[in-house]
Amino acid sequence: MASPTLYIGIPAEKRQAIADGLSRLLADTYTLYLKTHNFHWNVTGPQFNTLHQMFETQYTELATAVDEIAERIRALGYPAPGSYSAYAKLSTVREAEGVPSAREMLEALAADQATVVRTARQVFPLADEARDEPTADLLTQRMQVHEKTGWMLSAMLG
Repeated sequence: MASPTLYIGIPAEKRQAIADGLSRLLADTYTLYLKTHNFHWNVTGPQFNTLHQMFETQYTELATAVDEIAERIRALGYPAPGSYSAYAKLSTVREAEGVPSAREMLEALAADQATVVRTARQVFPLADEARDEPTADLLTQRMQVHEKTGWMLSAMLG
């Protein structure tokens, strides 16, 4: 249910659809944040220092993104999901089982970056059709970050 909000020129049904899409993006981003932080703590092997630092940079960026996405949902007048159970239902990024090898971590995170890009890309037409430029800008920025991060993770695989 929408909270009282000033009319910003986007009808409620379109704001709802955009907020629902952003909620899926938030869930994917938070799940990726948690997974990346887990890998930061548990990576081992000859690339330990490089990967440990890289994962820290990535989860720090994701923590900021989670806040930006949630605040956009709120600006649209809807509550942002904020529980593990909500994220489990909404996310297409899956948690890691056990402690994978460093190579498996890189493979999983690269694939997950692409998953988040696809989620953002699904929401973009809704924002574009509603002429919701702030959401479109947020989505464009998120796609750029995730595409670049996915490329960097893939490059480390050789």
